[in-house]
Amino acid sequence: MQREIKKKTITYGVAAVLLVTILAASIYNFGVQVDPTVPFFSSELKTFSSFEELENFISTNMETASQNEKFYAFDGLTIAQREVGNALDSAAEAAPTASEEYSKTNIQVAGVDEADTVKTDGEYLYVVSESTIYILKAYPYNQARLVSKITLDQVYGAKIFVNGNKLVVVNDQPILYYTEPLARDSITIEEGKTAEGNSNNSSEPMIPEEDYLIPPAFYRNELSMKVYDISDKSSPVLTRTVVLNGSLSGVRMIGDYVYMVTNQLATQSNPETKTGIEVVLPTIGGDHVTQVDPTEISYIDIPDQLYYITTVIAVDVTNDAVAPTYEAFLTTQTTSMYVSLNNMYLIAPNTGMWLFMDTDTEVKEETLIYRIKLDQQNIVVEAEGTVEGFVVDQFSMDEYNGYFRVATTEWNNRWTEKEGFTSDSTNNLFVLDMNLDIVGKLENLAPDESIYATRFMGDRVYLVTFRQIDPFFVIDTSNPAQPTVLGYLKIPGYSSYLHIYDANHVIGVGKENSTLKLSLFDVTDVTAPVEKAKYIVEGDWSDSEALWDHKAFLFEKSKNLLALPVTTSTYSTTD
Repeated sequence: MQREIKKKTITYGVAAVLLVTILAASIYNFGVQVDPTVPFFSSELKTFSSFEELENFISTNMETASQNEKFYAFDGLTIAQREVGNALDSAAEAAPTASEEYSKTNIQVAGVDEADTVKTDGEYLYVVSESTIYILKAYPYNQARLVSKITLDQVYGAKIFVNGNKLVVVNDQPILYYTEPLARDSITIEEGKTAEGNSNNSSEPMIPEEDYLIPPAFYRNELSMKVYDISDKSSPVLTRTVVLNGSLSGVRMIGDYVYMVTNQLATQSNPETKTGIEVVLPTIGGDHVTQVDPTEISYIDIPDQLYYITTVIAVDVTNDAVAPTYEAFLTTQTTSMYVSLNNMYLIAPNTGMWLFMDTDTEVKEETLIYRIKLDQQNIVVEAEGTVEGFVVDQFSMDEYNGYFRVATTEWNNRWTEKEGFTSDSTNNLFVLDMNLDIVGKLENLAPDESIYATRFMGDRVYLVTFRQIDPFFVIDTSNPAQPTVLGYLKIPGYSSYLHIYDANHVIGVGKENSTLKLSLFDVTDVTAPVEKAKYIVEGDWSDSEALWDHKAFLFEKSKNLLALPVTTSTYSTTD
């Protein structure tokens, strides 16, 4: 018998599901294990006194990394490079039923807006499609029409904010660089001979494949932010452009300020220098070009193979005369962020801990956390801390009542000469104060599983882990020094996104077997949570962008309406 696809149906748009249907039935990087109270490295934030000190710090630590035989090396770029971009097709968003009632981007924190490909102000829709932004009249319905469009020059994957009569366009255009495979310095081969000593027609020496170190490829990006005056929707006017060298790590808007976080590789190849590399400082361009001074760059004394300069930029989008402000620090690449109304928390896996991996050694992941104070144009790095494990996404973090809470999955990796590489996992919840010192923790949760979804609500934490079944945990943090599991539920499948319905119910979006599932968890009895109802999308296979992008999830409680894009496939068996 041959199994083949007979029918495949793809719905990529907004597939509406009435939540009342559900309610009717119920009403990864590595690091050495360290004691968090005794940092393996000094975690004190410092600043460089000169460019020479910055350059020496980077080159010395990168050399240490490249000489470690169990560590990937970096030694410059090949000439070859290619531009890459993400073409994003926007989904249509439902028009409002009244001018004062309309849907908005699904955000994590009230008052902290997140960039999206579709925005609305209740009367107009602003839609990004490939390299064009469309402005459409959406209300009243009988006046719906295309009003104007903005063509972006060879730009794909842009995200937007709308602030009154200002349209903010943020674009990240990456260029992918590949590094040359490098031979270990200890290997010397006579030119014209292979590793086995045979003659070789090529003029280049032959080196056994197993003796190469393959450094990682990396991106070097240009990030731009454009501000348009849309007072006249039929004729948008570009009023401001801010250009930065670096890739976008995250962006938020609070009030009139857009905060962008960029990662820029701190070095580039330069064969004319003694070390073969040169340090590249971030620049912020626009009406005036500003180069970040080395004395403005904060750092902690941790060696690494590949350093990035992370820069946080604040731009007043309502006043073009106000210059951007910034704060920069040297770290590994930041991978995730959480932003409250007053603070930004940046996450950076501490890959430098791999430097000390050796045989018969247990290696655990470690994550660096930076807290940046936000006050309009004033941005200051105020604290740095570490936790064990890997932070999955922004929903794994939360700030509440003067504490920062973070859930991590910790992979314990071991290397022995006898067994080789082995690994197992566990999960943790840490509570930190504003100095990012750990004040409480819940460790060794759900061994051999990993976190798929987290949601914080007040003192409670809802946590989903998964390997074969889906444990749904209810955790109490009312005592920050002693987080406690109140109860848990085990059901088939998993949820990868959790959304609060009310004080006693949580919506889960995930999978059961190969099909998309919506769950309604009842946590009225916190000691015994239950899956009150579920809806499984019909078909042999189904998926949704909402599983990994919360902005694809739309929920309107007053209408008991839940909408998300769905892709389905149906299979049949034929002889």
